[in-house]
Amino acid sequence: MAALLPACGDSGAGESSAGATSASASGTSASTSGGGSGDASGGPTTTGDGGTASSGDASSATSGADTTGGVTTTTTQGTGGSESESDTSPPGQGACGSDDPAPGLWCPPPGTSWQWQIDGEAIDTSFDVAMYDVDLFELTDAELATLKGAGRAVICYFSAGSYEEWRPDAGDFPMAALGDPLDGWPGERWLDIRDPGVRAVQAARMDLAQSRGCDGVEPDNVDGFLNATGFPLSADDQLEFNLWLASEAHARGLSVGLKNDLEQIPELSPAFDWALDEECAAYDECDLLSPFIDQGKAVFHVEYVDDIADGPALADAVCPGALALGFSTLIKEWSLGPWRIACG
Repeated sequence: MAALLPACGDSGAGESSAGATSASASGTSASTSGGGSGDASGGPTTTGDGGTASSGDASSATSGADTTGGVTTTTTQGTGGSESESDTSPPGQGACGSDDPAPGLWCPPPGTSWQWQIDGEAIDTSFDVAMYDVDLFELTDAELATLKGAGRAVICYFSAGSYEEWRPDAGDFPMAALGDPLDGWPGERWLDIRDPGVRAVQAARMDLAQSRGCDGVEPDNVDGFLNATGFPLSADDQLEFNLWLASEAHARGLSVGLKNDLEQIPELSPAFDWALDEECAAYDECDLLSPFIDQGKAVFHVEYVDDIADGPALADAVCPGALALGFSTLIKEWSLGPWRIACG
């Protein structure tokens, strides 16, 4: 998981879960909080362990975007001034809103309710939400069956851009592809996303997600080009890798979200089915996610607190603006346990 900057402020000692596995963020720039102020119109709902959040049913969305996700398209200008396009992807593997989406693809519209828990603890399955984002490896078969039985879409998290030494497939990564440590995350190192061996492991993880019955995947750490990875990764390297991830997910019928990487949203939003952003309000960057909303795709958004006692105040500041943008916003602890405040 990529290092997160506690931009929400260190207003308390905070509570942490021992041995918790946190998600990553990679804010592209640090700026003053853009959450705004005022009362939380829309009624943020506070829930904790065993709590129940207000829900919104996720219906399949069809956006107006006339693009094909996960596709490499080459445009050339002929001498006569006309353009020709070459689509190299197999049919039926596009993103939500494309001309030829993958069959059965989960396509969440803006405002879809959700819960995110990847702390390595038992999943609290009681939240009445449309989607659960959970760890691919930590999720038990019983938890998965419970969530699916309740009609939840299950998104399975894995790190696509970093090596985590505790994962069962950690030994499958080529040693030459292991880069610099992620600051603040012991046992985690950046990966050389250009390495075919790295891609083989990530493809196998998507095979696992498909075989387990996940509805989609959340590949993390897909902005290494903005970080000190130990490799000369370029923006083009990252763009190609992220498009590859989307194409491979769609080839398996898996919905796929773009995690952060705000700088490349104009190029990547047509290829992904939704976005997951951390701390865009804290960095005053939320407007960069508007292409997803414009394409009829959900933006799942999180702002963090060090202490849950600070949650209501942050919700009051963040929720009005987030709701106006059409985001599905949660206030969470950094450990990403069950506790949440949902805007709306």
